[in-house]
Amino acid sequence: MKTITLRDGKERSLLRRHPWVFQGSVAKGKADPGETVRVESADGRFLAWAAFSPSSQIRVRAWTFDEAERVDEAFFARRIQAALALRGQLGIDSDGVRLIHGEADGLPGLIVDRYGDLLSAQFLSAGTERFKQAIADALVAATGCQALYERSDSGVRQMEGLEPVTGWLRTPASGAPSTEVTIREHGWRLTLDVAEGHKTGYYLDQRDNRKLFADLVRQMGLKTALNCYSYTGGFSVAALAGGAEHVTSVDSSAPALARAGAHITLNGFDASRHTAMDADVNGALRQFIKEGRRFDAIILDPPKFAPSAAHADRASRAYKDINRLAFKLLEPGGLLMTYSCSGGIGAELFHKIVAGAGMDAYVDGYLIKRLEASPDHPTTINYPEGEYLKGLAIVRR
Repeated sequence: MKTITLRDGKERSLLRRHPWVFQGSVAKGKADPGETVRVESADGRFLAWAAFSPSSQIRVRAWTFDEAERVDEAFFARRIQAALALRGQLGIDSDGVRLIHGEADGLPGLIVDRYGDLLSAQFLSAGTERFKQAIADALVAATGCQALYERSDSGVRQMEGLEPVTGWLRTPASGAPSTEVTIREHGWRLTLDVAEGHKTGYYLDQRDNRKLFADLVRQMGLKTALNCYSYTGGFSVAALAGGAEHVTSVDSSAPALARAGAHITLNGFDASRHTAMDADVNGALRQFIKEGRRFDAIILDPPKFAPSAAHADRASRAYKDINRLAFKLLEPGGLLMTYSCSGGIGAELFHKIVAGAGMDAYVDGYLIKRLEASPDHPTTINYPEGEYLKGLAIVRR
């Protein structure tokens, strides 16, 4: 087994059970992409068994901190079983579930979602790429799902020196099924395509926030809703399910808006209660202000503006601008649920950004709830970077 030796003092993160070692912390040692290596401190103490990535700034990702544990097929089977056991305890009201959430489940670089009887996976690190076939076998054995689709087309793979890969990894004996799936979520029906949809096919991390939105719309008696960056309209369905009379979905993807419209009718709502706008959100918000329009409820769920802390300043300005515009459009007593999925924007900074947007719009509000990803997207106490999705539910004063 090859050994990676860290610089003096750089062992602290691994001693805290944080799974990453950056390039600058490595004193010596090399290995092939994804190869399992022994990581030692400068004085020769064992720290972890890990996957080596010669192309990434994250040079080492720890598999295990137990020197006696071996990283083999049985290791991945155990980790997958443990992750599934947690999800089984959560009482998730959906057949769309995040089964494996990377570092939080002790499997850095592996994302697996289950949509009904179909699995959709992303292998985003050199380590998971090297063990892909063993992981695929373990997933099929643990879940009983015979259909496993690979969506390893994220830009993260480029940082690992890996090419994008998509397609079926495992199929039933009867042949590959359709990549189109219908899932149940809180009594609603939603469709997705694992081959074409964002991420692994859908945004399961917002599942509980969609339910909360429906509940608040109902409890507060809100009648008009605006869903910005609506994608395929999950929050739009939630608004109507909560009793809103009309919802407007704004997105720059015509196919996503078409699916949003289909979701409205699929769930039994009159199509006239939904308006789809193929437009830039920033421009649409400004146009609504010019027209003097107001909304009782607004969702702001933009894409990742800051992929890393290096982009935080520019992203902060973008987040502030859209939140300022949203505040101006929100009726007094109305609800704003605003989010950031940027890892480079922490929860405290995001709160400050939204507060600044409110000041610029001359609007104050009650912060009624801090928002995060659904519990099947866990964060561990040793890996705070996993808390990527953060949000605020605000009632305008």
